[in-house]
Amino acid sequence: MHNTALHKWLGFSAVVLVLDLWTKHWIQAHIAYGEHVPVTSFFDLVLFHNEGAAFSFLAGAGGWQRFMFSLIAIIASVVIVYLLRKHPERKLFSLGLSLVLGGALGNLYDRVTLGYVVDFIFLHYQREYYWPAFNVADSAISGGVVLLLIDSFRKPAQPS
Repeated sequence: MHNTALHKWLGFSAVVLVLDLWTKHWIQAHIAYGEHVPVTSFFDLVLFHNEGAAFSFLAGAGGWQRFMFSLIAIIASVVIVYLLRKHPERKLFSLGLSLVLGGALGNLYDRVTLGYVVDFIFLHYQREYYWPAFNVADSAISGGVVLLLIDSFRKPAQPS
């Protein structure tokens, strides 16, 4: 049972990774860099390259940040797989970790192969007020962190 649960969570991470990579590939094939394609009054598809981390943190740091963020993603992925092996029965916890893992690997792939992360989801209000562009991986990481926070407030199960 233990290995089956671990494989389920790793499989979920793989689905997140594939969805992230596929959407980024599709955007790069269909939208020019910097182009905005309105989908709704508050949502555009765009193509931006993020050389930094969240909100383009350290984007202009000269290149060393690519290796630092890649190393962080690799270390976090190893720790997450260890935690999934150790606690596969904790569903909310494992789901959160799986989302973070899939997202981290998606952005890691971009950093290693492209040197930047492809962002394409642009939420705004009249384009004057906007959230920085992001992608499926970023969404998975954010959702996973929220689930981990919720799980941290739950009462631990009593040992039988």
